[in-house]
Amino acid sequence: MSNDEFPTDSPAVVTCGLPYANGDLHVGHLRTYVGGDAFARALETLGQQTAYVCGSDMHGTPVAVNAEQEGVDPEEFALEWHEQYEETFPKFNVDFDNYGHTHDETNTELTQEIVRTLDEEGYVYEKEIQVAYDPDADQYLPDRYVEGTCPYCGEKARGDECDEGCQRHLEPGEVEDPVSSITGNPAKYRERSHKFFEVSEFADFLTEFLDDLEGTSNAQNQPRQWIEDGLQDWCLTRDMEWGIDYPGEEQRDVVLYVWVDAPIEYISSTKQYSERVGTDEYDWEQVWKGEGDIVHVIGRDIIQHHTIFWPAMLEGAGYNEPRGVAATGFITINGKGLSTSRNRAIWAKEYLEEGFHPDLLRYYLTTTGGLQQDVDFSWDAFQEKVNGELVGTVGNFWYRSLLFAYRNYEGTPDADVSEDVENRINGAIEDVREAVNDYSLRGVGQAGTQLAQFGNEYIQHHEPWKLTDEESEARRASEEPSGDEPRGPEKAAQVIRDCVQIAKAVAVLLEPIAPDKAQGLWEQLGEDGDIADASLEDALEAPPRNFDEPGELFEKIEDDRVAELNEKLEERVAAAADDEDEGEDETESDDTDADVSDGMGDTDDLEPLAEDRIGFEQFQDLDMRVGRIETAEGIEGADDLARLEVDIGFETRQVVAGIKQLHDLDELPGEKCILLVNMEPAELFGVESNGMLLAAGEEAHLLTTHGDAEVGEKVE
Repeated sequence: MSNDEFPTDSPAVVTCGLPYANGDLHVGHLRTYVGGDAFARALETLGQQTAYVCGSDMHGTPVAVNAEQEGVDPEEFALEWHEQYEETFPKFNVDFDNYGHTHDETNTELTQEIVRTLDEEGYVYEKEIQVAYDPDADQYLPDRYVEGTCPYCGEKARGDECDEGCQRHLEPGEVEDPVSSITGNPAKYRERSHKFFEVSEFADFLTEFLDDLEGTSNAQNQPRQWIEDGLQDWCLTRDMEWGIDYPGEEQRDVVLYVWVDAPIEYISSTKQYSERVGTDEYDWEQVWKGEGDIVHVIGRDIIQHHTIFWPAMLEGAGYNEPRGVAATGFITINGKGLSTSRNRAIWAKEYLEEGFHPDLLRYYLTTTGGLQQDVDFSWDAFQEKVNGELVGTVGNFWYRSLLFAYRNYEGTPDADVSEDVENRINGAIEDVREAVNDYSLRGVGQAGTQLAQFGNEYIQHHEPWKLTDEESEARRASEEPSGDEPRGPEKAAQVIRDCVQIAKAVAVLLEPIAPDKAQGLWEQLGEDGDIADASLEDALEAPPRNFDEPGELFEKIEDDRVAELNEKLEERVAAAADDEDEGEDETESDDTDADVSDGMGDTDDLEPLAEDRIGFEQFQDLDMRVGRIETAEGIEGADDLARLEVDIGFETRQVVAGIKQLHDLDELPGEKCILLVNMEPAELFGVESNGMLLAAGEEAHLLTTHGDAEVGEKVE
């Protein structure tokens, strides 16, 4: 691993958190897999040798629970979902170089080999622990067969994770007031012997690892608190039959914890890819044991697994640690928490059945907000982004430029690209390079869209349609400067030559985000082969001299279509709520519906409304202003605090806000916000705060304005 800028001379592998093979995929899941695919494609356009791998997580209690409820064997149950995922991902242009699963022979052997190495190196020990036991069912209860209270925050928790509260990983025996999800009865704790991985021995290594780790700031910063609090050793085994046996102890009724074999699938899947194409083309051992660049794209609820447990395992077993961990935010639906049990979700198959092109969703998911920020999906916002950016900006430029070129020149005019346009394209190429190295998918997408916007302004300013006839040439001859500056039809050819080159460049730049639509433009330009094989430098290569009449690549989404989609969603949510009311005595947990390793569970719980009311005069005393963030940087020594400079029209205020781990600070400058300006100044960590930034929820979603309110405008 290196921290040299991409592209490096070493091979890279990009992975995503494995989906649990136990339920349908929805847009929340797709954000991670589309994001990983876009990042892998972007690396390849830079010239980085890259493999994109993943696989289905076949083990764990969610799979066992659902299989038991359906009365089928867990392997049969999981394989059915695995095959469905294999069919679904390509429909969203998610192109894995290898997609395996954790129950296959490669992963089983490699998992046992790594665990055996950890054991031989002295990092595994055995001890007696408290394990939940259901006396009525006469069995020990692993992970999600147990529900109770989190010992750290007091929220409802499942056996291995506080999924509704602090999101900490929980060891067996930690959940308070345990209840069996099998019978619904209180469970009892009994002593049981289990294997433990000595994570605490890796504290110094992990601190250095986090110092070098690239990716999103939440993945870089959140794990430090866990190290400072003191690392807890990790229980490697569970009391169940479905999973991979602990090496050498196949006779025991325990298996390896799912979070042991799940990340090892990253290595296994890379190995399978290498075995298929040959080590001359891609060498998995060079990546995982030699000089290679490993990047994980995950949901933020599994940061701890990927920045504490996983790198410690890799170090102990003699493998390379990740170079980067990019953790995505969650998806909400119409401003509310995604809920699979309430059917408040946009399902992958539903999106496709509605007839929308997958690249529209890819563009929405990758360019709406920063990678680590939560993204709200609504059909209205989807329509606005598609119609405004893809249809109105990118599609409009592509079509008008190529149509004019075809009708007047039967293709690319015989002229050189102007210096100004060449510089602008080079600038967009550099923007993509910087965005990839900043792990900013939004930056990658914006580079192409902004270049198309420049193209629209360029063609509108020069109006080549007024330059192609002799009368216009004569009329403009007296207006244009003399010398070598081309005029009339010659000038028109120059302008359209520039536009065709811009169109080709936009296709190359947008390929990681919208690969199928980019391929469509590639073919309309008369280019051969696959645009996925193009490099950034190809954006400046001359297009073919001749091409056919182009067609429009994007279609506007009409208002009545959105109204119909909103009505369908509302009906589904209402029907699910009615079903839930009828079955309110059932004990089944929501997260058995469609749980995934990268964590897109239900987020419905809201803080109760305050009972105390305030008067209008008290509200009038609050002076809230529209601000624009100018700078944002973390405060040294403070885990959560950031120092912001906010322009509020009359002046620029310094403000301290607890958003350091919840936002990518580098992406905040330029963002509008709401600032409470008549707060008493306060000093936090030696930094004066002169105002309060308004934000919503535990994830600190910044409040802003819907329209174009001026900086300094008062909120009333």
